[in-house]
Amino acid sequence: MRDHVVTFGEMLWDCLPTGAVPGGAPMNVALHLHQLGLNGRLISAVGNDPDGKKLLDFLNEFGLPLDFVQVHEDHETSKVLVDNTDPENIKYNILSPVAWDFIHWSEKLDKAVEDADAFVFGTLGVRSPESMKTLLKLLHHPTLRIFDANLRPPYYDFEVIETLLGFTDILKINEDELEIFADYFKTEPTIEGLCFFLDQHFPMEIICITRGSKGAVIYQKGKILEHPGYKVKFQDSIGAGDAFLSGFIKTYLEEKSPEEILDFACKLGGFVATHQGGAPKYSEEDVWREIQ
Repeated sequence: MRDHVVTFGEMLWDCLPTGAVPGGAPMNVALHLHQLGLNGRLISAVGNDPDGKKLLDFLNEFGLPLDFVQVHEDHETSKVLVDNTDPENIKYNILSPVAWDFIHWSEKLDKAVEDADAFVFGTLGVRSPESMKTLLKLLHHPTLRIFDANLRPPYYDFEVIETLLGFTDILKINEDELEIFADYFKTEPTIEGLCFFLDQHFPMEIICITRGSKGAVIYQKGKILEHPGYKVKFQDSIGAGDAFLSGFIKTYLEEKSPEEILDFACKLGGFVATHQGGAPKYSEEDVWREIQ
């Protein structure tokens, strides 16, 4: 069974008006995969400070292994100031520099990615040269490489993005990111226009485009598969895209059909949107029971 997935990048506190909650796309994906029964592991870093200890304690509550999370003496645990005035268009102020800007390469991390069934990475976690250097070393393994773009202005650079696309087997973006990609690559700002261009210029197998409450799309070998999403009692969008990706990874590694993969990914994304925060505790049975 293929179930070993390693994620790379940020782990942090989302500081909401109502209080701080754990977050960060790579951490959320690792937690979702762990709750879905996969062997999810996280490569990241926290500071040796109270916020870092609380974040590690939170991960311990889920039973997520912490052996790839580095603890730094000289850099603080990450915090993000969140403006959720519009729950469907949440804005983030990501403070810097922080511990995960300085993820160090090691033979242990290298072996973990080499042995993994999938490796997930994004742009925010490599906004600094040191973490970018570490990621590039890890990307040279022929593991299934999944690029979750997760663009957070101003912390992305299309020279870096083009480099990462050269290592990408599966790309996930959202509707807003589609327009940003299309503007940079000078393609039509449509699913067909951008996906055809990326398919011709980069060695990727699948492109996923999430569309919020409107569901999602998979582009594969010239074919487009759409799902309208699930109508749910919406709480907030924090972590819904991370949940979608986790559901996608689980069913993809199980070699489900594209229709089954897209359906479960949308189901899990919808489920998380019915909860506050990006990493609620649940079982797979909860998802199937609550999202119809």
